[in-house]
Amino acid sequence: MRLLPWYIGTTMRMRRGRNKKKFVIERVQTGVRMEKRLLKVLKAFAEFHDLTLGDLLEGIVLHAFDGKAPFQRASRQRIRQLKKFYGLDLNARASHRLIETREVTPARGPRAVKKRAATPVRGKRVRPTGSARSVARLKTKKGGHSR
Repeated sequence: MRLLPWYIGTTMRMRRGRNKKKFVIERVQTGVRMEKRLLKVLKAFAEFHDLTLGDLLEGIVLHAFDGKAPFQRASRQRIRQLKKFYGLDLNARASHRLIETREVTPARGPRAVKKRAATPVRGKRVRPTGSARSVARLKTKKGGHSR
């Protein structure tokens, strides 16, 4: 067997006795909106560790659910470097104060980001849109519900 020169001396430490149990899981595709610079830092960090973004996020969330820190000192240093590189000036204190402003798309220019209310405001009537509005009109004309 012939070894390639750039692989000679490459070693990996294997942890023995830990994490023996494997878990069979089912993953689903999800579309998650996230702050642009934060996503860039996460993707770069995942790429640095040869992970998918999904694997990185799963690890972070599982550690957070157990109340454990997901990163060691060297990883936190790398994250600081990536945050500086991508201009990310947010920290944990900003997490509940993030609001979306106007975004700029190259083809269309500035436009307002539409916000959807999670639940209707109590006491206010929500007007149906699209086909639901057409159905409501038909019911009114046929002697059904009135507005």
